[in-house]
Amino acid sequence: MSKAKASEVATLCRTFMSTFLQTMTSSLTDAEFEASTRAVLAAIEAQLDQWLEDDVVDIDMHRTGGLLELTMPAGSKIVINTQPPLHELWLASKSGGWHFQHQARRWIDTRDGLEFFELLSRELTHQAGRSLQVRSPS
Repeated sequence: MSKAKASEVATLCRTFMSTFLQTMTSSLTDAEFEASTRAVLAAIEAQLDQWLEDDVVDIDMHRTGGLLELTMPAGSKIVINTQPPLHELWLASKSGGWHFQHQARRWIDTRDGLEFFELLSRELTHQAGRSLQVRSPS
């Protein structure tokens, strides 16, 4: 590839990435981010409490501020963590880690475009060995 062509490709890549990153920027204020992530964590806690009450599955949970750690019956963990400086919600499990940003009233993964509650439900189902679904609070 010629130097001119390589330079053109590099410029196109930089332009694309700049445009892409601008679309991924959170439009939430700090207060809106805090309220939204608090609602997300509360919805997860409420669902896990309901499953425990209904004897569906016993998932231990421990919350410290914006960090929610779920311990599955077999001992594996799922960790959900808020990232206020980035306005992101992070999820980590045996399958990997994801970063979510708020878009159109939903939390969407920055890499794959997956919706937070769909991915969380998938990971819970995988690690619990039974179908589990958590719904968005909105």
